[in-house]
Amino acid sequence: MRRRSGTEASLSSDRSLSTRGLTRSAPAVDNVGGVILRRLMDVALAAAAWLICLYAAAEDGSHHEPPWLTFSTATLLSVPLLVRRPWPVAATLVVGVSAGGALATGIVPDFASAGPLFAVAVMLFTLGLYAAAPWSIRVAAATTIVLLIGTVAADISADGPGLAGTVFAALICATSWALGWTLRERRRQARLAVVRATERAVSEERLRIAREMHDIIGHSLSLIAVKAAIANHVAQQRPQEVPAALAVIEATSKQALEELRRSVGELRTAPDFTAPPALRDLTQLADQAASAGVAVSLEVRGGDDAPDGVVLAAYRIVQESLTNVVKHAAPAKCRVDVAASDGQLRIEVADDGTRRPAPARDGMGLAGMRERVAAYGGSFKAGPRSAGGFAVVATLPYGGTP
Repeated sequence: MRRRSGTEASLSSDRSLSTRGLTRSAPAVDNVGGVILRRLMDVALAAAAWLICLYAAAEDGSHHEPPWLTFSTATLLSVPLLVRRPWPVAATLVVGVSAGGALATGIVPDFASAGPLFAVAVMLFTLGLYAAAPWSIRVAAATTIVLLIGTVAADISADGPGLAGTVFAALICATSWALGWTLRERRRQARLAVVRATERAVSEERLRIAREMHDIIGHSLSLIAVKAAIANHVAQQRPQEVPAALAVIEATSKQALEELRRSVGELRTAPDFTAPPALRDLTQLADQAASAGVAVSLEVRGGDDAPDGVVLAAYRIVQESLTNVVKHAAPAKCRVDVAASDGQLRIEVADDGTRRPAPARDGMGLAGMRERVAAYGGSFKAGPRSAGGFAVVATLPYGGTP
């Protein structure tokens, strides 16, 4: 049994991701229709070859053959064309040996050799198209040699085809096989291109889901950890502040579960009608950051015409930036500015806090933001400010995006 390659295994395991939201382009009915059409073509081709070879074998050569031998020769040269697709090697050998024997014995005279040569050419084309190396090369060479032996044997007689006819037969055989092999390779390359494109789409889908999970869980857990630490710290001295901290933890947990459910729902084949985050939802992120000790000044200008994908990317960038401020700089003041102009959305998140630790290490959050911006061909910059604090600036072009 043939062992599946890594590419095939990846495709079979990730078919639900790569085909989500798509319809099949080759229904079973179309496949049945294609099989029937190919069978009809094979029957028509075999019938045409039988008539041509029968006429060639019936021509007067150096002697007259009995009718049964004429019919048998035409049958051996044509009937294998009916099974040339499932058994290309065996069918090619039968046709090649029959053609070489018919020419060598004079059953088919040299001036009527177009019939056997036509049958051999069709079989060599099929051999190159359906048979794999090295059998395809070996059988093609053997068939060509047998046919040329028959041509040379006929050439010994006074009315033989001569050197030109032998060379012509060799060229027809080589060209027919080469055309079939070339078409086979082109089909193989096309299949490989489809496989690579599918693997690339699956990989990008996995990366997108990983970014979504990181942003959702990282942001929510950071707020929960901060509020839990505050509640634990003030539980003895200011117990009246504990319920407020627990309320923030509860609200943040519910929102995280809702966003996580929406992201996981994208993996299902059923349509999900939950609205994605919008720019107006940035106020919730600002309120959550404020509850964790970060005073956020939020300003959103325009962006109503931005596509959902760009808006979601902007939302996640602001979310991750505020998460980093809460984790590394709180308590601090933070300014969030989102502005749309000239077909692009500009996001700036700047704080005045002191980083703990220093932001020299480019963590998963900054890498995820940089990947989101790169997906839309925008620009991204993150680093310490000269006046103190840290700033994240990103632009997301969407001009002309449907």
